Amino acid sequence: MAEFSNSKWSEPDFTQAYRNNADIIIVERKRLLSILQSFYMHFIFGKPERQVLDLGCGDGIAVYELLRVDSALKATLLDGSNDMLIRAKERLKRYDKCHFLCASFQDILNKRVILSNFDLIISSMATHHLTMEEKTSLFKIVYSHLNPDGYFLNMDVILSPSETLEKWYLQLWREWITEREATLKIDSHEYDGIINRYKDNTDNNPDRLNTQIESLQEIGFKDVDCYYKYGIFTIFGGKK
Repeated sequence: MAEFSNSKWSEPDFTQAYRNNADIIIVERKRLLSILQSFYMHFIFGKPERQVLDLGCGDGIAVYELLRVDSALKATLLDGSNDMLIRAKERLKRYDKCHFLCASFQDILNKRVILSNFDLIISSMATHHLTMEEKTSLFKIVYSHLNPDGYFLNMDVILSPSETLEKWYLQLWREWITEREATLKIDSHEYDGIINRYKDNTDNNPDRLNTQIESLQEIGFKDVDCYYKYGIFTIFGGKK
């Protein structure tokens, strides 16, 4: 993983563009977030002290959706972009149990961040910036900071297992963007090339889903599975 300060995510203009377009460029983003809510209500809500950590929180949308179904949860939101954290604080200003940390994945991997334990650790569209070796190291750290029976849930893009499937999955992505453009009556040329930019961006290091699932299993996670998948977009995780 490149130094965070050298990545596009450290640039306010880039993060602003991402926030503006996330519902268009992330396939079924609202569905992803509703699955997150469902997962939380099924596995976490009954716990007496509900502590959540969001790694690479962006503008806080994932924690916001959880707070909509449980305003009593305590959340720690971590991101390397101060600009993103400012937006997250804005979004969550009515909730008083949120703690914000400006730190990158590199800070976590190099143990420059002190974390407590949590009932749920989530990440959304962030870990694909890590190499597989770094992902495995992060998964181990996540495991060590989960309470017994705590869960890790990762929403991210993955590498397809073959070129043939990759072509189809990317076509599904193009069709999604086209449908969203038509629904929102957006200029059809505005998002031309976004998939190529994703492929060409050296900040992106997606890995195969089965490789990451096997990594979680080897670390000791239970109930490891893919909970949702649409082309290269997926939700997977496991239980301590």
